[in-house]
Amino acid sequence: MLRRTLFLSFSSTSMTDAPLAREVQEELFRNAVAAKEHSYSPYSKFRVGAALLTDDGTIYQGTNLENASFGAGICAERTAYAKALSEGHRKFKAIAVTTDQDELISPCGICRQFISEFGPSTLPIYLINAKGESVERTLAELLPYAFDIEQGKKTHCSLIDGVIVKP
Repeated sequence: MLRRTLFLSFSSTSMTDAPLAREVQEELFRNAVAAKEHSYSPYSKFRVGAALLTDDGTIYQGTNLENASFGAGICAERTAYAKALSEGHRKFKAIAVTTDQDELISPCGICRQFISEFGPSTLPIYLINAKGESVERTLAELLPYAFDIEQGKKTHCSLIDGVIVKP
C-alpha cells in the first residue's frame, strides 16, 4: 500500500547518477519512514523501515519483525522484498532503508545477499537517518563480491548416474 502521510524534507548525497525523479525518490523515502512505524522490535528496540520500488512504480513497505527465537526474525528489507515477490514482481528500481539512528545504517549482510539475488548490481540503495539525511549507494558498493548462482554452479559437484562429477 502506498502511503502519503508523512511530509519530511530529505537531503541526499549521491555517489551515482540519480536514477529516480526527485518526487519518486521522496515518495520512496516517505514510505520507508512510514513502514518503520509498524516495526515489531520489542527485544532490540531497533526500528527499521524499508520501501522497495518495482519497475512498474509500485512501492512495497517492509519493517523488521523480531521473534523471541532470534533467528526467526526478519529484516525490513527482506519483508519488503517478500511482499513484492509474493505478488509477482521480479524487477526493482530502488530500495530505501531508514532507522531511528542519527548515523546512516546500511542493510545487514544477509539482506545485502538477498537483495543481490534480484539485483542488478547498479540498484540504488538509499540510506536515511533519523534527521532525514540520506546517501545513495549501489548494491555493488555495499556488496562488491556477491555470491551468485553462477558461482555456485562452478564450485559445487553434481551427481550424474550415481557418479560425483566436479565442474
